[in-house]
Amino acid sequence: MEIRIDRSAPVPLPRQIRLQLERLIREGILGPGVKLPASRELAQDLGVNRTTVTLAYEELVSEGIARAHVGQGTFVAAPEATPQASGPGLLPGPDWSGLFSKGSQLAAVDGRRRELSSQPVRPGGELISFAGGMPDSGLFPTEAFRRVLNRVIRAEGPELLQYYPVGGYPPLRQFLSRYLLGFGVEARPEEILIVNGSQQGLDLIARVLLDPGDFVAMEEPSYPRAIQVFRAFGAQLLPIPLGSDGLRLDLLERLLGRHAPKLLYCQPSAHNPTGLTMSPGARRGLLELAGRHRVPVVEDGFDGSLCFGERPPGPLKAGDGSGLVICIGTFSKILFPGLRLGWLVAPAAVLERLELAKQLSDIHTSPLIQAAVFHFCQRRLLERHLTRCAPEYSRRRVILLRALESRMPAGVTWTEPRGGFSLLLALPEEIDAAALLPRALDHGVAFTPGSVFFVDGGGESTLRLSFSTISTQRIDEGIKRLADVVRQALSRPTRRGPVERSTVPLV
Repeated sequence: MEIRIDRSAPVPLPRQIRLQLERLIREGILGPGVKLPASRELAQDLGVNRTTVTLAYEELVSEGIARAHVGQGTFVAAPEATPQASGPGLLPGPDWSGLFSKGSQLAAVDGRRRELSSQPVRPGGELISFAGGMPDSGLFPTEAFRRVLNRVIRAEGPELLQYYPVGGYPPLRQFLSRYLLGFGVEARPEEILIVNGSQQGLDLIARVLLDPGDFVAMEEPSYPRAIQVFRAFGAQLLPIPLGSDGLRLDLLERLLGRHAPKLLYCQPSAHNPTGLTMSPGARRGLLELAGRHRVPVVEDGFDGSLCFGERPPGPLKAGDGSGLVICIGTFSKILFPGLRLGWLVAPAAVLERLELAKQLSDIHTSPLIQAAVFHFCQRRLLERHLTRCAPEYSRRRVILLRALESRMPAGVTWTEPRGGFSLLLALPEEIDAAALLPRALDHGVAFTPGSVFFVDGGGESTLRLSFSTISTQRIDEGIKRLADVVRQALSRPTRRGPVERSTVPLV
């Protein structure tokens, strides 16, 4: 514990000591029940009169921050008795709100960015959550990955624990070059940049391509964190509604004629939140429009290994004859989200700038994790994992669709996912999904309100249901609970207007 006093400061010495002790307690450095130094010892260490320290301790006790026991000393009080201090130092801290970058648009990233950290438990039953669009950790090949990681550390540890080239682990880039070829994407290893998940990929693209005020065209509904990233860099978003065949090309063409967007963001396969997949014809039409208007396309790709039914069309990048498509890929859905490992495929001129931006951001992605994933894939353990988990996700999808068909009241519709982990459900217009969520939680079921997937309002009567983390035995029960809540809402519709937000994962 270090306490410093400034005899030249206008703040009295007892107050200086008290404020610094208060900061140490508030930050958890001095925890509840910890005995403070004896006043005589602390006074000697600081070179002050013992009375000075005694006055500081008395202030802490009077404010409930500490408690004194005669003959024993002074102790830190329980947390609930500790009030908030005005600042971490001797004097009140700065007004940080006035110090933020004027160019930053992070304030536009509102409460939707928060995550559901504590889920209420229904009396007599466990919460069934359709809110998280993430893989099921119960299906993770944890032990197989641990063994690979141990081998990699033994074989390459000294090199992989050092600083590493920003582009990525060369064997992994070579593997991805072959892997992507299986989906029709021709990319040389030097055209692939390893990043910390698709989210960093979006951030780097925005850093390299966007200036404040630039237009970004994007499908609607869309991935909320893409909306947040582009807004954080000051972009003006131009939403394009989705149709049954994917992004509405007629509206896109009209928009491109009126504006000059800096880029177009889309998810042509396993779209989040709808699960829809763009048809081959629509993909060709989109690429033709982008080529004619010279608009770069950011393709947020969901791995085709986790698509349902017939094999999905190849990625947009596979048909990119104009060199306008930047493709984002990730291991988060097909392996482990916690690895934070993804990749970008881009034209050479763009990739060079992306590498520079990444080097400034974090120097490199963990080479140890890259090497472990490469060897995991090289041993065909990824194939084995997909063989196990893909059928399970498919079963859960089928059970969800059957449950919706048999349980939901008339007037409720939903998309039929061709891939991914979720679908979008549309309620009758008089029901507000965000206002419905607290009622649903009371009934032991959670979902993601659809409004978070829309750029500027809209989607109030929609909600996303993700099925990937719910066992087949629980899906029907969850939909039964949700259907009961919807029926109750139909009998007494929720009123439009501001509602208290319940937070849910935005993945």
